[in-house]
Amino acid sequence: MAADATSPGAATVIRDDPYEIVAFLRAKPASALPGIGPKAAKTLARYGIISVGDIADTQLPALQRILGATAARLAHDRAHGIDERPVAPVAAPKSLGAGHRFDRDELDPQQHHRTMLRLVQELGARLRTGSKIAQALTLTVSYADRTQTTRSRTLTEPTAHTRALAVTARDLLTGLGLQRARVRTLALRAERLRPAADTVHQLTLDTRDNKLRRLETALDKAATRYGPGVTGAASTFPRAE
Repeated sequence: MAADATSPGAATVIRDDPYEIVAFLRAKPASALPGIGPKAAKTLARYGIISVGDIADTQLPALQRILGATAARLAHDRAHGIDERPVAPVAAPKSLGAGHRFDRDELDPQQHHRTMLRLVQELGARLRTGSKIAQALTLTVSYADRTQTTRSRTLTEPTAHTRALAVTARDLLTGLGLQRARVRTLALRAERLRPAADTVHQLTLDTRDNKLRRLETALDKAATRYGPGVTGAASTFPRAE
């Protein structure tokens, strides 16, 4: 139920506290309770039982007369936060996304690039925090007329390094030629994720890149301590020539 009440990309945390669990459950409609389908919810409503709290407050014998013995027992227990079903682990996500909707249709290419930088930095930090690397990036641009353009590109090597992600993101954005486009939203998705332990970084003589990786680590630690968005490295996003 907590997952159903959570928007994509967010998390709902309910502490293992009976009072907090009950408070979360009581206001939900009866149909939100596992095992209470539309037909059962309609039957309960005829008796004035319309919320999970109403189910919890109804005596079990009365509930059994309405739903039957087994269904009533399950509904009664679940309305009180008791559910013996095992929790199945959720498979790790195969992609991560970040997006931005402009306050007005944006014509300025520099604003497009600055926004893309923020999305790249957000994705890079989330990948590193989750110990993941991406093998590809997908860019989706939505326009004022509600049409969309989507482009994908495989990364030179799987990575969570912001500068490496930014190179591909810049190429995707520049390749669309948005000089006169009225852009409404930009969305960037890191695709085909793998464990960071699979990273094989090609060594180079680029000392600047090595410095950026050290800076990236420091920024991640700062974000962990002070919260995301506290700082950023504009130099990680290569400028278009």
